[in-house]
Amino acid sequence: MSWQQWVRGFLLALAVVSSTFLAYLLLTRTESTSPRTAAPKPLRDQADAGMEQFTFTQTKDGVVQWEVKAKQASLYEEQNHALLKTVEVTLFGVRGRELTVEGDEARLNTSNKNFEIENRERDLVIHLDGGYTIYTNHVQWTDKRQELETQDPVIIEGKGMRITGRGLLGKVEREEFQVLDDVRVDLDAAQ
Repeated sequence: MSWQQWVRGFLLALAVVSSTFLAYLLLTRTESTSPRTAAPKPLRDQADAGMEQFTFTQTKDGVVQWEVKAKQASLYEEQNHALLKTVEVTLFGVRGRELTVEGDEARLNTSNKNFEIENRERDLVIHLDGGYTIYTNHVQWTDKRQELETQDPVIIEGKGMRITGRGLLGKVEREEFQVLDDVRVDLDAAQ
């Protein structure tokens, strides 16, 4: 018997013994365990603070520009933002309330005062004081420019017309709203 055959035989025997030993350990050492309970959810998703019935108001020269109300808020101080649940936003113009929108969730940047609001399963409904209603699933507010915008599909209805398209740019101070792409206007002949 050559030394190569001897090494092969030894390695084969070692593999069989190791496999048998592992099988023995698996069969004799297994214990039934109860299913693991889920780890407790961290409070407020590791937020610095959390609160119910949150209100945030932005003013300029003593005049309210906009107000955000939420049933729940999680505040993250280092990131300068708040995550809001069940939200209502009201924007004010020179004549008072200009528009109101309600959404499931919002993200508010507490530093630059920008925010985004969205619904998960249905469109946002934005009520304009002039009698128009805008439907879309997501909008963002840029406070420095006083603009409301989205790149998503939009529908504007009111005063006998329906405007559909993609994207919206709203300049609240000038009370101008522009549908950006794929614009279609349907006029109601009854009005």
